[in-house]
Amino acid sequence: MTIHPTAIVDRRAELDASVEVGAYAIIEADVRIGAGTRIWPHAYVARYTTLGARCQVHPFAVVGHLPQDVKYRDAPSYAEVGDDTVVREHATIHRATEPDSRTIVGARCLLMSTAHVAHNCVVADDVIMANGALLGGHTRVGPRAFLSGNCAVHQFTRVGELAMIGGGAMVVGDVPPFMTVLGRAVVGLNVIGMRRAGVSAAERDELRRAFQTLYRGHYPWRRAVVEVTTRCQTPAGRRLADFLGTPARRGFLHGVRPLGQPDAGDSA
Repeated sequence: MTIHPTAIVDRRAELDASVEVGAYAIIEADVRIGAGTRIWPHAYVARYTTLGARCQVHPFAVVGHLPQDVKYRDAPSYAEVGDDTVVREHATIHRATEPDSRTIVGARCLLMSTAHVAHNCVVADDVIMANGALLGGHTRVGPRAFLSGNCAVHQFTRVGELAMIGGGAMVVGDVPPFMTVLGRAVVGLNVIGMRRAGVSAAERDELRRAFQTLYRGHYPWRRAVVEVTTRCQTPAGRRLADFLGTPARRGFLHGVRPLGQPDAGDSA
């Protein structure tokens, strides 16, 4: 174990023997850090945080600090970060609010500079959050989603698997899997992301038809969802159907309104 003499590491923290801690870093009590993880100079890992193996916490990043929630009453709550996740400069992950609840960031995620994961969020594996991307409390982000710079996701919102959120977007409703968001609306499919992830041509074709039904058709939203869930049969299509079938606390994000047509993406 390599710990710089200026670092402050509480004796009640549990660090693997291979962990590296840089100058002026702070690691509080009740922290667990896995093998091969590097805590860069000036990083701060707060109490009740677990970091997996081979993670990196870069200068001035904050992991596991108190939630920015007026309901928080100083009860023990937790933050968990999976293996091989990188937290870059000034990025923040806050622990959960309710007693014994958790904020979770999965494996192989990349949180670029100033990205923020709020209390009680659940971020799946292989998610990328670019500089300044913000998650409000209790949001859920699916595997391989990409959140571009300075986008903001409202609390209690879901972002589905392989969704692509454009720079500066304002996400105020659930984003179904595989969709692309620009501004405040769903505008298409994340075709490049799907190809890179190995989504088959047959699955992509089915998802294109589903997008047309949901966001370009003449059906009201609930009828469009029924059509999609009935017709989708591929594995990717069924994952989309399952997402659509789960109640959305804030409704689903609308689509771009074709000229002269009602917006089929609006939810009641």
